[in-house]
Amino acid sequence: MYQRYDFGIGGGGGAVALTLDRTFGSALAPLRAGHPSVAVSRRPRNPDLLVDLGVDIGSRRWWRGLASCTALCTAAAMLAPDMASIPGASPLPLADAQWDEARALAFAPLAYGADTGSRMAATTAVEPLEHSPERATIDLLATLGRGDSFARVLERSGVGAAEAAQVAAMVGAVASLSGINPGTPMDVTLGRRANRHAARPLERLAFRARFDLDLVVARSGGRLQVRPLPIVVDDTPLRIQGRVGSSLYLSARAAGIPAKAVGAYIRALSGQLSLDRDIGSDDRFDVIVAHRRTQSGEAESGQLLYAGLDRSQGKDFQLLQWTLGGRTQWFEASGVGKTTGSMSQPVAGTISSGFGMRRHPILGFSRMHRGIDFRAGYGQPIYAATEGRVTAAGWAGGYGRQVRIAHGGGLGTSYSHMSRIVAQSGATVRQGQVIGYVGSTGLSTGPHLHYELYKDGAAINPRSVRFVTRSLLEGGELEAFKARLNGLLAVRSGSRPVG
Repeated sequence: MYQRYDFGIGGGGGAVALTLDRTFGSALAPLRAGHPSVAVSRRPRNPDLLVDLGVDIGSRRWWRGLASCTALCTAAAMLAPDMASIPGASPLPLADAQWDEARALAFAPLAYGADTGSRMAATTAVEPLEHSPERATIDLLATLGRGDSFARVLERSGVGAAEAAQVAAMVGAVASLSGINPGTPMDVTLGRRANRHAARPLERLAFRARFDLDLVVARSGGRLQVRPLPIVVDDTPLRIQGRVGSSLYLSARAAGIPAKAVGAYIRALSGQLSLDRDIGSDDRFDVIVAHRRTQSGEAESGQLLYAGLDRSQGKDFQLLQWTLGGRTQWFEASGVGKTTGSMSQPVAGTISSGFGMRRHPILGFSRMHRGIDFRAGYGQPIYAATEGRVTAAGWAGGYGRQVRIAHGGGLGTSYSHMSRIVAQSGATVRQGQVIGYVGSTGLSTGPHLHYELYKDGAAINPRSVRFVTRSLLEGGELEAFKARLNGLLAVRSGSRPVG
């Protein structure tokens, strides 16, 4: 057990009091000898009732502390109050009449439809109703479904068949019923009927007939009348320009061009150049699409009107759709239309084997190679070299899956070793249309396209035939074309109609 000592050093400005344990008692003797002013006093020992039970475990002092802790915990448990409920007086329950009266004065009945409170017994002043009263009008929301008829929508809403047919005829005289888009919501209001067995009459019908027209059918003076409500629409075209980058399609979509317009733009350019080789990442696309916007902010985009490509190297392209002789096609800014009848390359790839005698890679002997082979990857699309009619589409022995097309004038082409055929026999295909995909069917050592050209049934070198037919705009047609082109090019890039 430790012994506590207190000593003080006095002199000069005051004294210093220190307390040392007994273990340091030997250090006090020199201090007292050299400094007579050092005074040491002995502090009486504590009873050590509160003991750290983590020190000197098992000693007498530890057992005394454990006993003290046990006694304190036992006293606290014995002096703890009882948790039993305290009895008290409670009011008597309310009678049924009193309970209903109390509920009538509370807020709770409002949440239950206010169906509580005092009940009044029937008297002679109360006359029972034969039928419960009907609502004067009923408001409904109907939707025109895909393939649904206008009159049928009204009949499902509760309008009589005769009146529904009358309203459909009235609306059809103002706007085309077939022009109403599926999913169009209709606000329908039905009036009071003459008897319970009759259909409710139509009081009011409001819906969007076209993008630029609202229609309201309302009853006035007992008769239904159609009231058109024209909507102001700004039809300024939308022009979007941007850099091609790594992908023409992705860049155009990121710039905000609708997906259908991007597809039409790529198809328009594919008739003029090769998308893989002739378009660079620094080239800039220039697209103008039909666009309409109402004053309320509703907008819709239409077809592609102008397809432009500003190339960093090479010729720029400005293409405008124009209808000539009942046929719509793309014309260049000079008035030159699309080239038709020319034998364009049927697949994107290089020529791996030409026309003429060669040693067959599988049969092992020399024989006539009646076409040219294009090196291409498996699954690449194969395009019709020019317009024509498909005369055969299927398996052709060593040629594998093959498509043959007749182009008129005794000319024909065949496309062999396809992995899959798209064109159907007897169908008419246009130049650049996908007719199948590259494969390695038949006698083939790898994926490629074997392309043959025939003249009056005899195979000829595809490189020896070139025939070109182009549409040209002249006179007033050319002037109108250029006026339209200049008007579109006057639209500022990125401008949107302001409502």
